[in-house]
Amino acid sequence: MWRLPRLRAVAVAALALVVTACASQRPAPVIIAEPPQAPREAPVPPPPALGPPEIVQSHPPLQCVPFARQASGVEIYGDAHTWWAKAEGRFRRTHAPVLGAVMVMRGYRSAHRGHVAVVTHIHSRREILVDHANWLNRGEVSVRTPVVDVSPAGDWSQVRVWYIPTGQWGARIYSVQGFIHQG
Repeated sequence: MWRLPRLRAVAVAALALVVTACASQRPAPVIIAEPPQAPREAPVPPPPALGPPEIVQSHPPLQCVPFARQASGVEIYGDAHTWWAKAEGRFRRTHAPVLGAVMVMRGYRSAHRGHVAVVTHIHSRREILVDHANWLNRGEVSVRTPVVDVSPAGDWSQVRVWYIPTGQWGARIYSVQGFIHQG
C-alpha cells in the first residue's frame, strides 16, 4: 500500500529533475504578437477657441428642420428629405460646403428619411463642423460636430459624422445631396 504513493512521489521528483535539466539559466524571451489593427481615422480636432463637440439638451425636444431653419435663415418648410428639391430656384445650391449653408442628407434607412445641419466652420477641404438637432433622436442639439467628406471623388456626396457619445467617427456613411445657401 505504501508503495503507490511513494512511487508517485519518486516519479514526480524524476520529472522535475528532467524539466530543470532542460532549462537554461536565461529563459528565452516570450514574444506575444498583437493582432494587426485596422488603421483608425484620426478625429477632426476642433479649431482653437471653438471647443470640442458637445450635446446641448434643449427643452422641449427640437427636430433638425426647425433648428436648421432658425440657425441658417433658410426658410424652407417640410421634411428634411424634401429640402433639396424645395430649394431649387429659391436658394443657391452647391455641392461644396459654405459657412452658414445647410447640408442636406437623404436616403439613409429609407428614401423618405433625411437630415439637415448647418455648417458652422470649414476646417479643411474635406472637414467641416456643423450644428444640428435630433441627430441622436432625443431632440438634443449637437454643436461643433465634425463631418468629413469620405466620397472617393472628394465631392461631398458621402460623409461620415462624428458620434459625440463615443468620441469617434460614426460607422455609417451618409449620402449628401448638397448645401443650400441663405440669400
